[in-house]
Amino acid sequence: MNVENACAGGSSAFHGAWLGVAAGAYDVALAVGAEKTFVARDAGPEEKKKGFDSFIAGTDVEVTRALIAAMQAEAERKRAEMEERGELKKGEGGGARSPFMDIYATGARAHIEKYGSTQEQLAIIASKNHHHGSLNPDAQYRMTMSVEEVIADRLVSYPLTRAMCAPMGDGAAAAILVSGDALARFADVRPVKVRASVLASGGTPGESGRAARRAYEQAGVGAEDVDVAEVHDATAFGELALTEALGFCGEGEGGRYAESGATALGGAMPVNPSGGLECRGHPIGASGLAQIAEIVYQLRGDAGERQVDGARIGMTENGGGFIGTGEAAVAVHIFEGVGSAG
Repeated sequence: MNVENACAGGSSAFHGAWLGVAAGAYDVALAVGAEKTFVARDAGPEEKKKGFDSFIAGTDVEVTRALIAAMQAEAERKRAEMEERGELKKGEGGGARSPFMDIYATGARAHIEKYGSTQEQLAIIASKNHHHGSLNPDAQYRMTMSVEEVIADRLVSYPLTRAMCAPMGDGAAAAILVSGDALARFADVRPVKVRASVLASGGTPGESGRAARRAYEQAGVGAEDVDVAEVHDATAFGELALTEALGFCGEGEGGRYAESGATALGGAMPVNPSGGLECRGHPIGASGLAQIAEIVYQLRGDAGERQVDGARIGMTENGGGFIGTGEAAVAVHIFEGVGSAG
């Protein structure tokens, strides 16, 4: 069957395969995600517009276009204010970007205003992910960037610079799910157990947190039991917000949590050891399955230089589309290593 669910397409396919195996309909199921989003640098505006229109097609289109227009206007107002104060050179920022970056930027500005988070904390997240990506041979971006370099990169939509945003790119990922009864047919496989698979929708803020709570209940674990996580960081703010939503830190504490070093390799709760969407890349239909592949590598102890020591419980969160300002689809998965690095 074909599965189309915007950025959550791959993880939704995995959930469907898991349902089929769990229901006893199949012994073995294969979930595959692939995407080609690359547009040549010298492509004309109409060719680029086709790509953005395809992204918007995965949302509540009329509402999204109105929302994007409002947020772009707000981003331009913020840029003009910064120019007047001398914090930004005239004409800097507001260039080529996905309209979704304005949505993330609006969320980031609201978080900064409400909780006192800072652009530097967002840069710490992006710098951390660039370091993780430099250790991943499959990452799209494999160069390190300091916090200062991240902040100095081209402004996309304040407070987000280019280095804080996921790139466009091509890619594919796949996963095989096998029932317990059929596992004996795969003698050379080191299995990883699916402890929870949750696909939720609602289009309201907080959907990721609600899906995570359902997944924790299904798996019989809590946020404190998770050793490593891959989350949907289409921007650095996405990761900040999700560390709060998944319960790794308290509401409003995501910036300070990242600043403490907790989410880096060697920290208390490593997040996006693959480099995340920001650096591993974001080939839309493949991203959710790429997250799952990374967690499998981690729980098998096969992640090389980016291995999280003692990883036994891993988690993924993958969001897709928008209904209003909320994610239209959220997939959360929890895995346990069997004979793993832990």
